[in-house]
Amino acid sequence: MARYLLPYPPDEIGGLPPALVAEVAVWDGSTPPPSQQLLDGVEFFCLPYLRHAAAVPLLARMPALRTVQTLTAGVDDVVPHLPPGVGLNNARGLHDASTAELAVTLVLASLRGVPQFVRNQAVGHWDQSFQPALADRTVLIVGYGSIGAAVEERLRPFECEVVRVARSARTAPHGPVHALADLPELLPAADVVLLLVPLTAETRHLADAGFLSRLRDGALLVNVARGPVVDTKALLAELESGRLRAALDVTDPEPLPADHPLWRAPNVLITPHVGGPSSAFLPRALRLLRATLLAT
Repeated sequence: MARYLLPYPPDEIGGLPPALVAEVAVWDGSTPPPSQQLLDGVEFFCLPYLRHAAAVPLLARMPALRTVQTLTAGVDDVVPHLPPGVGLNNARGLHDASTAELAVTLVLASLRGVPQFVRNQAVGHWDQSFQPALADRTVLIVGYGSIGAAVEERLRPFECEVVRVARSARTAPHGPVHALADLPELLPAADVVLLLVPLTAETRHLADAGFLSRLRDGALLVNVARGPVVDTKALLAELESGRLRAALDVTDPEPLPADHPLWRAPNVLITPHVGGPSSAFLPRALRLLRATLLAT
């Protein structure tokens, strides 16, 4: 009977003692769920990445379950299904490199007009023009956890000013971290606002009409957190007026329907929630899972 239900075989994870390996079953979410007999003995379940919809219904069928491990930083889609008394580990640190890369990519592509250049290329149109640079801009990171810190490390060579915001004020290696309550005073000075907060009751529609109205004309909103952190209706109004720009790796709703007006709004760059899925994922996922299993 398996105590551990994992999305990767032990030989891929590596470094596990034989006694532990003998108690591992593998399910990656792409096939029908394991039998109830197997589920009855599972104490540790690592949810397959990008397949939570198939995995979370199994939680209620695991009477011996003690710990759930995700391979995502956010756990808002898992918490409602977690049985009482079961521990939940998120994947803090796993997606720092990949998500930080995409966040900076979205900032640079949006500021320098890359989407329009791609459209011009498709029709053979040469249009040389001045575009905003990241240099000398003020970047407000809202959600200064491990990913936020990784984003700042990648922004430092670009000669921009970084302002940090988290749930509560503290001091970080590169400077002060402001509290969320300080946002009304900080937003008007920001040229770029990066959203990296988890989705909670407090952060749902954090970027609402009032939040967006405080941003200066031409400011860029980048969301690599969760779609509902932004009030889509309020953002659409600002985009369609031409006052703000946005780069979104996550949307509300998600996936974004083909007929949704956000696809055709001006000054918006949309990527399909690809902050985490990259070649950086698997080696970091295996290291995290190995360390977690050895600590159990």
